[in-house]
Amino acid sequence: MNYRHIFHAGNFADVFKHVVLVRLLQALHKKDSSFCYLDTHAGRGLYDLTSVSANRSGEFRDGIARMWSGEAWTKRFSDYLDVVRTFNPQGKLAAYPGSPLIARRLLRSQDRMVLCEQQVEEAGALKAEFPRDRQVAVHERDGYEALKAFLPPKERRGLVLIDPPYESPEEFELAGKALIAAWQRWETGVFALWHPVKDSGSVERLHRRLVAADMRKVLVADFGVAQPAGALRLSRCSLVLVNPPWKLDSSLSEDLPILAKGLAQGPEAGAEVRWLCAE
Repeated sequence: MNYRHIFHAGNFADVFKHVVLVRLLQALHKKDSSFCYLDTHAGRGLYDLTSVSANRSGEFRDGIARMWSGEAWTKRFSDYLDVVRTFNPQGKLAAYPGSPLIARRLLRSQDRMVLCEQQVEEAGALKAEFPRDRQVAVHERDGYEALKAFLPPKERRGLVLIDPPYESPEEFELAGKALIAAWQRWETGVFALWHPVKDSGSVERLHRRLVAADMRKVLVADFGVAQPAGALRLSRCSLVLVNPPWKLDSSLSEDLPILAKGLAQGPEAGAEVRWLCAE
């Protein structure tokens, strides 16, 4: 695989995904019992926004950099921004945490997480982020295989984030099958599958596959900052949420349209939250 997330770190899709991730993890705090967080495509952990690679694409400028402005609308997302600020202690935006570091900030002493990354260099950087951390296990391995190996976890509660790079045309099918198989192994777990929205046919086939699998509670959050621009540039994405926490649908329905307006790159920006399957 050639995908390197540094070119996209902190862009609108990261902001959307991580705002929801924070909400999911905070919901798990409502019970004292421990939980497990599993990240199948974890990346390197921390991304240098001052690097040549990050500035070559400049995508973070229309993402986290807009959130950094401190405008009134960003206060709705202070829980997420507080986490990002811990990695920028001088107050100037210079680094962006990936999902592993965001999740680590939200683990309690009784919780743990399992991180998987297949790329050797990225996995090495990820391991360096958690030296001697007994609550974190980093594995250099295929994330889809990890779902079979680590589910169900010993904890009865938890969250699985499936966030592949979608380099391959077959990735939608692989991700959909992996999500269904993982849910069948652990039907009480919370799952979040991120995917781009460039080809409506791929998205529709994914949704049909999930419905056919008789999944009982599936929430879809669609998010876009501009009109779809084809295969070359990402402007819309989505999260498929299985077993979402109570009332998450209503809170996201209120907040995501505000986030989309704040990060808008065109008049077509917006968000929609809807149930794909509901008991």
